[in-house]
Amino acid sequence: MVKMTEQAKLWSGPFGKDYTDRNALTVEQMDERFRRQHGISRSELYRLFLGEIDRSIKILEVGSNIGNQLACLERMGFEKLYGIELQYYAIVLSRSKGKDNPVVQASAFDIPFKGGCFDLVLTSGVLIHIHPNDVGDVLDEIYRCTSSFILGFEYYADELTEVLYRGHENLLWKRNFAQLYLQKFSSLQLVQEKRLRHLDNSKTDAMFLLRKKG
Repeated sequence: MVKMTEQAKLWSGPFGKDYTDRNALTVEQMDERFRRQHGISRSELYRLFLGEIDRSIKILEVGSNIGNQLACLERMGFEKLYGIELQYYAIVLSRSKGKDNPVVQASAFDIPFKGGCFDLVLTSGVLIHIHPNDVGDVLDEIYRCTSSFILGFEYYADELTEVLYRGHENLLWKRNFAQLYLQKFSSLQLVQEKRLRHLDNSKTDAMFLLRKKG
């Protein structure tokens, strides 16, 4: 049986649909929003982290929503792009916008692919919404599915910190996710990390790239 947490139930229903509608942007709109927040676009950040990586690798995004991150990577020349998304509405919207990358409805707790199937698995703003008691199970699945790289972009804090999210408690936690991976899996090493302060407030985000040793 697929694990269905309190948070997953919210994201798969009307609450998640509202999130998707608020963030149904083009890649250009997403880049412009990101540039205003951080002084660098999301596409530029991907080029900084993945610019030297072979474009033939197989990539999975966990929590792909309408597919904008995959679209950024596609524009960089990556071709073997896949996604899983809990919310069916987001998958339908992705397809209606002409996104061709294969996306299936699935939970991060039960990724429907065999171990080591992908060269890189990524998340963007997903781990922050997994309860701290459950996030280890998601990291296990991500680690299982990658043969090499893990890429993350998540809210950052030195210590585990719960944040009120749109009036809801028990729905968002920021922390040092790169460190969490490294503590959990001794075979991982940090390749690169960049912490990005918001230009208009004191929030910090982090992008990190990890790789399995050997």
